[in-house]
Amino acid sequence: MCAGQLTLTKHPEGCLIVFPRPVWEGFRDKVAALPMSAAGWKRIFLGNAMDVEIDGASRVLVSPELRAAAGLSRDVMLLGMGSHLELWDAARYAAHEAEVMQQQMPEALKDFSF
Repeated sequence: MCAGQLTLTKHPEGCLIVFPRPVWEGFRDKVAALPMSAAGWKRIFLGNAMDVEIDGASRVLVSPELRAAAGLSRDVMLLGMGSHLELWDAARYAAHEAEVMQQQMPEALKDFSF
């Protein structure tokens, strides 16, 4: 699907979003079309985007700037989110998940069948 080509950028919740290149292109176009009132978010998503390649050992090099932005240290979590992935520092994700679990379930999920 993506021929080993990915795009990484910042996520507003403190992780990185990992897109297969074709999915990124659709997301990029939607973000670019946002009005000027969203200019700050356009800069965050588009200005921090970095194209990467999956190497022969199935590894990806994450830039120091993006590693620092997401607080990535030694242990990380890669979460599948449907059309993209999220790359989290493991400790940061554990804290985020604990915080979410303490909140009330959103209305959109109250009638959801598990």
